[in-house]
Amino acid sequence: MITRLLVFAGGLAALALIVPELASTYLAPQNGAAPTPQAASTGPAATAKYAIGKAIALEADGAGHFFGTFRINGRPERGLVDTGASTIAINASAARRFGISVASLAFDARAQTANGIVEAAYVKLDRVEIGGISLKDVDAMVLPDKALSGTLVGMSFLNRLSSYRVEGGALHLVR
Repeated sequence: MITRLLVFAGGLAALALIVPELASTYLAPQNGAAPTPQAASTGPAATAKYAIGKAIALEADGAGHFFGTFRINGRPERGLVDTGASTIAINASAARRFGISVASLAFDARAQTANGIVEAAYVKLDRVEIGGISLKDVDAMVLPDKALSGTLVGMSFLNRLSSYRVEGGALHLVR
């Protein structure tokens, strides 16, 4: 029994090391250019399979990742759904687009990324939406642009849903 527990814990530790690297790899802009707000919400992202009432399903992209176009503080933003992220993680440029005054933030928290530990600032997003799902006052962290090239939608969003599950190649989010 203890052996199984240790093997399971080791698997979780290995997964914790791999997931940030994958997120960083797949969120990195192509050919070194920073994404524009329009480019961040278009492209080969996963598409919504259905959006009925307070539920939506996101189809996996070719690599098996679930991207969606979220509305954060009223602005569209392409985000990778990441169960390995404790909170929504946004970079400073995205924070500015969402109306957050980055200059007034206290970067006194630490965040573990694929590139190491970086300074981060806690914020509350006024509203995060996708399909018919809408949440107010969602916890997030702002990271420097060089530490995060895209938006990760983590557990501070997912934990407030009624359920989320992967089934039939799609991620089902239900409020």
